[in-house]
Amino acid sequence: MSGQVGFLRKPWNVTELVCITAIGAVLAISLHVPDPGISPALAQRKPDVAHGEYIAMLGDCAGCHTATGGKALAGGIAFATPIGTVYSTNITPDREFGIGKYSFKDFVRAMRLGAAPDGTRLYPAMPYTAYAKMSDEDLQDLFAYLQSGVAPTSQAPPANAIPWPLGIRWPLAFWNIAFHNDSRFVADPVQDAAWNRGAYLVEALEHCGECHTPRRVTQNLNNSQKFAGTVTQGWMAYNITADRQSGIGGWNDAALTSYLTTGHTDGHSSASGPMAEVIVNSLRHLTSDDIRAIVVYLRSIPAIETVPAIAQNPPAVAAAEPSAGLGEQVFAGNCANCHDWDGKGVQSPYAGLLGSRTVNDPAATNLMAILLSGSTAPLPAEHVFMPPFVRGHSDDELVAVVNFINGYFGNGTSKVTTADIGSARRALPQLGTPEPRSRPAPP
Repeated sequence: MSGQVGFLRKPWNVTELVCITAIGAVLAISLHVPDPGISPALAQRKPDVAHGEYIAMLGDCAGCHTATGGKALAGGIAFATPIGTVYSTNITPDREFGIGKYSFKDFVRAMRLGAAPDGTRLYPAMPYTAYAKMSDEDLQDLFAYLQSGVAPTSQAPPANAIPWPLGIRWPLAFWNIAFHNDSRFVADPVQDAAWNRGAYLVEALEHCGECHTPRRVTQNLNNSQKFAGTVTQGWMAYNITADRQSGIGGWNDAALTSYLTTGHTDGHSSASGPMAEVIVNSLRHLTSDDIRAIVVYLRSIPAIETVPAIAQNPPAVAAAEPSAGLGEQVFAGNCANCHDWDGKGVQSPYAGLLGSRTVNDPAATNLMAILLSGSTAPLPAEHVFMPPFVRGHSDDELVAVVNFINGYFGNGTSKVTTADIGSARRALPQLGTPEPRSRPAPP
């Protein structure tokens, strides 16, 4: 009998051993943060604070860490993610709430490996997946600027609103193992200096893929659709591949340069929403050589077709009479004074509608976002402003004017509904989820 008991205990012993080993491995992986790989030669280099400020603009630090009306880089901006709301952190040199206690190694570990000094994993809403490609020198200069060129602000951001168990962070260590490539940028010897500089800016500092590349269900970038466009924070980051129909392949260099530096180019588009913020906080400050490098690199992105072509001869161009209906009425009463019936804009070229991807998008994502939240941006040429229409108009009216604008100034592919307006409203963090307005019944 005792032999039988011993025989029965052996599988349990093996199981316990396997479980203990597995738990130990999980703890080791989740608690261990690898060395960030700083070159020893950097210890002999003097940081360039002025260059660090330029790096901060290239990385668009203000876009995520400076709230509207808030102190510079003090954080607190809400980002809606599939698992809940994440708030940006305070990256001023405040020693209690900011990064004032960080060593340079701590800083590089956060930027490359997504880990705080105490080992807490950062959500990849912070684009360390792109910043990992940054050079040691740029990171050193950026850290010097953040520590000495920014005023400390004693302000704690709101707590993240992520339900349990999704708020547990140690599993992110395994996400990093599965999806994060923390290698530095390496220049391609086949390409010229401008292309390599552009690749470094687009892939690392400007982290364009974080908005313009769709994500898989596991939230890693789907690079089979690299730069093909996706919806982020309720706004569509458009296709920026070389495709002539869906992307920027039909834009000449002057048009691309104008858009990146001023937020507008005639016959193509005007920036709104997050893209306007990127231009205000980052791109407009770039040197002409860096803008040219970005244009060179974007030209090399493989073309991916995703959406119908932009209308070259919509009814507005052909001087056709608009069809009478609710959409035409709303446009006449609220839009025509700025945008005009020919779609060229009255007070400003930024009000032009012809050739715009926003107007020609079948999903009308950004058109709905602009109508709901408005658009305001202190762009280089002028301060662009359009008021929101979310409070003064019913969802039926918003649907009608969206479809009218797409049909009269665009390609007529939009068929949005009141359900789409409701989804757009919920996707815009600043709007919350107010009750939709119903169109008043006629007297």
